[in-house]
Amino acid sequence: MSTGVCNVVLAGGGTAGHVNPLLAVAASIRRIDPNTHVSVIGTAVGLEHDLVPQAGYELDTIEKVPFPRRPNLDALRFPSRWKRETAKVHDILERRHADVVVGFGGYASAPVYAAAHKMGIPIVIHEQNARAGMANKLGARWATFIGTAYADTGLKARPGATIERVGLPLRPAIAELCARFEDDRVAARDEAASELGIDPNRPLVLVTGGSLGALSLNRAVSGAAADLLAHAQVIHLTGRGKIDQVRADVAAQVGEQALSGLFDEANGGDYHVAEYLERIDLAFACAALVICRAGAGSVSELAALGLPAVYVPLPIGNGEQRFNAQPVVEAGGGLMVADKDLTSAWVRDHVPALLSDPIKLRQFGERAWHYGIRDAADVMARTVLELAK
Repeated sequence: MSTGVCNVVLAGGGTAGHVNPLLAVAASIRRIDPNTHVSVIGTAVGLEHDLVPQAGYELDTIEKVPFPRRPNLDALRFPSRWKRETAKVHDILERRHADVVVGFGGYASAPVYAAAHKMGIPIVIHEQNARAGMANKLGARWATFIGTAYADTGLKARPGATIERVGLPLRPAIAELCARFEDDRVAARDEAASELGIDPNRPLVLVTGGSLGALSLNRAVSGAAADLLAHAQVIHLTGRGKIDQVRADVAAQVGEQALSGLFDEANGGDYHVAEYLERIDLAFACAALVICRAGAGSVSELAALGLPAVYVPLPIGNGEQRFNAQPVVEAGGGLMVADKDLTSAWVRDHVPALLSDPIKLRQFGERAWHYGIRDAADVMARTVLELAK
């Protein structure tokens, strides 16, 4: 199918957990071999619809075809929808002259795997979660190479294929921060602290429950504000719509004067609150300790950066987030606390003690760094280019 130029088609999307690794690998492919043509198959409703074109790649869209999990009307419609979307993918792959397809899971990947297999196009998979999803389980039956962020994802390589823990392809900002940490961690911290308007010489606790926030993290940490401020500064990313309650809880303990926003050097308050921080890498550069959920992307990024963390897995489903944090915690890179156990009392009893023990914090960070992997995007890109050629 080749036209003389290597043509790589990436597939995936829906959430940042799928789109960010996809874009990281795309950027590595483009940097290693600028002549390779890269395009993406996704949906019109996921984050990829905006992020892929913004990154400079062409996006072909298909409809979501979720696998039916129970007998209902969607299950009856599934065969016809699957046939329609795999036929659409077939046409896209022909038009793109695909030499190899690379899937990152999510709704868009499964039809791409099926169509590529029928067309004899090599398949590469990346699985970022500790427990693989259904799309990648399907694709693993035909893949030539499977790269994973974790050692045991439940995926099995077919005979003759390769499965390897390569790590998570890192977002450019995180990859750049990793490189700066390797060169001079203190200089990276001082520069980021200046941009954020915080004290570079005082320990910083970063609290984040993701873009939507986490009520349990917000309540537990804000309820221990006085104890934390006796030992550290705090950047508390509350999530959308949750900042007012956090501000009220902190002000009730330590007064409104202790509060400030980010990028606000004029305000001397050490408890910095914001709903969201686009430049999360600046906060990572300054953090002595992170308190956060245990999404696959968060865990992989914090390990790659060598940041000590208190992981609080989201208590839904089968507790999948616990599996994300467990290997890092077992490697000595942080602590894991059940959501029901994370209270203000727990924060008061444990976090100040950690902040008062820089040797232990440094050991957590070193062990996280040792567990983390920082070159996943390049490893995946080189594997893809070898297959494409």
